[in-house]
Amino acid sequence: MNDKLAAITFHSSFILHPSAFALCLCCAGLALVISARAQQPIPAPTPLPDNDIFVVKLQTRAGQLEFGQPVNITQHAGYDNQPSFLPDGQSLFYTSQRDDKQTDIYRYDFRGGATTQITTTPESEYSPTVMPGGKFFSVVRVEADKTQRLWQFPLTPGGPPALVLENVKPVGYHLWLDAHTLALFVLGADGQPSTLQLVTIAKERPTAVEVSTLHVNIGRSLQRVPRKGQVFSFVHKVSADNWLVKLVDVGGHHTDTLIKTLPGSEDLAWLPDGTLIMAQGAKLFRFNPAHDTDWQAAHDFTAAGLTHITRLALSPKGDRLALIAQSTSGH
Repeated sequence: MNDKLAAITFHSSFILHPSAFALCLCCAGLALVISARAQQPIPAPTPLPDNDIFVVKLQTRAGQLEFGQPVNITQHAGYDNQPSFLPDGQSLFYTSQRDDKQTDIYRYDFRGGATTQITTTPESEYSPTVMPGGKFFSVVRVEADKTQRLWQFPLTPGGPPALVLENVKPVGYHLWLDAHTLALFVLGADGQPSTLQLVTIAKERPTAVEVSTLHVNIGRSLQRVPRKGQVFSFVHKVSADNWLVKLVDVGGHHTDTLIKTLPGSEDLAWLPDGTLIMAQGAKLFRFNPAHDTDWQAAHDFTAAGLTHITRLALSPKGDRLALIAQSTSGH
């Protein structure tokens, strides 16, 4: 018998009805469970990784890629991630967490090196992306009840945010194909895999009028392919050790496999000439489907002190590369 239950005694002159005795045992057991649960500490939220955004000047000379020295544009102990260039290439948005609070969107200006906070909200915003038309930028917003949906903010400061897509959630990442068409990474519920969904939005937002699931088990990187119309790339995680870069031709209604990713890497970017770049550790690799059959070494940032390069973003002209990395020299 349970020692704690055995310690419960009753006066010898009091005869307890069997059903009442069972109720007492049940209540006692419930009290023990509640007490045990009350003593368990509430788990702390998973901390966001400590990394920085580095920007490298990039040019192509005699068919070879040449990379400049990486410059740390954040120099901040904490989470800085998801860089996204503005159309003029002279500034970029990124996501940052300050003072261990929620994440907000910041803007870095290359002309003067100034950093400006763009959103200041109780919610967390991620993945800032300038929308077609150039008047708004979209974000994945974690709302008060933890719902993740797509919202928009005006590029001109002062206007209120607005919901872009009400009936598709939880959104993880997004890519605008045109003013009313999106490719979405949608998180799976209850342990289900993530899905790649193609969404058509009504002209009067925020309703999706058509949602098509294209693939399951996808990576987070959704990228437009240069000079290919409505063709975009994604990573299909077929199995733990078999990740493939695939191309979706929205107009042609078909998907093609391009190349296997570097082992464990899922972030990529496209140069204007159609060259694909991907990182592994401190190294960058390139692949041009026009003439390459496999990944080719492009640059090694070990001497610059960079490690664990992940996400990549290219400026519209392809003359600047933003990358997320850690640094052996600290911040």
